[in-house]
Amino acid sequence: MFAFLVGGVILLVISLSLAISVGAVPVPLGTVWGVILNKLSPGIIEETWSRSREAIVWEIRFPRALLAMMVGAGLAMVGASLQAVTRNPLADPHLLGISSGGAFGAILALLHTGLFIGLLTVPLLAFVGALGATFIVLGVSRFADATSADRLVLAGVAVSFIIMACANVLIFLADPKATHIVVFWMLGGLGLAQWSQLIYPLFILALCAGWLMWKAQDLNAMTVGDETASTLGIPVSRFRMSVFVVGALITGVMVAFSGIIGFVGLMVPHVVRMVVGGDYARVLPGSALIGAVFLLWADITARTVMAPEDMPIGIVTGLAGGVFFVWLLGRKRGS
Repeated sequence: MFAFLVGGVILLVISLSLAISVGAVPVPLGTVWGVILNKLSPGIIEETWSRSREAIVWEIRFPRALLAMMVGAGLAMVGASLQAVTRNPLADPHLLGISSGGAFGAILALLHTGLFIGLLTVPLLAFVGALGATFIVLGVSRFADATSADRLVLAGVAVSFIIMACANVLIFLADPKATHIVVFWMLGGLGLAQWSQLIYPLFILALCAGWLMWKAQDLNAMTVGDETASTLGIPVSRFRMSVFVVGALITGVMVAFSGIIGFVGLMVPHVVRMVVGGDYARVLPGSALIGAVFLLWADITARTVMAPEDMPIGIVTGLAGGVFFVWLLGRKRGS
């Protein structure tokens, strides 16, 4: 595990460097780290770069890369946690409709309610939407007696379609001048990342990730079954609901700042478990690390495939996730 974490951190630093360096205006890696180090400790390195390149690195690409890392890490941890408490290898905030609920809340704030409590309005309503979608999925699965793993995913997909239909109604009723921005945002993107706003996803991610790591052994017990978890003194129903709420909080906030980015929570935990095993004390930090690396590379791909235009990052993760989903279904069939 130590070698995996060290290798992951090295890969993360390399990916972060390339994410800042690559773009319509290439920036040498030496300039990238020179600007970053000079901003963190003024005067530590002699400035040999232009103000325009400094602005590209510090004001545009670095906050974008940091947001990509937070979103990737958060969604990967949510996916891993949902797979544990549902004992469903296909559980993912996107497939279970949580991302759609977050998008609905964010669209409601952006197009209809206005920022009535300032910058916190969008993440707050996104969280409420994600939480509402979670309760709806659980209610539908209970109503339809969809207790199996596959039927729970079907319930999530159905609810996701309904919620996105409602979100499209909100877009249709809104001012046409504002809707094109929201439509592009729904496809997933990191281009609006700003230093002043990064504190919100960072705080939520640190708080929720800390709680999930604290509950890693409980998540291990949940993967075995409700009966085993109960014999170990875990209040199964309450703990499962707590994980859903924490997952909705992370997903809602990440969706508010990045739009809908699917399949990260499905793919990354599976890859990590193949390497480190099923212990959630290893799966959670490993998922956060690989999720951050994966979304950095998805962002690099989105910015280079159609350069100088930015392809929505949700398209890249959707293509990768769709292929992975088909592979996973084939693997399940063969096992």
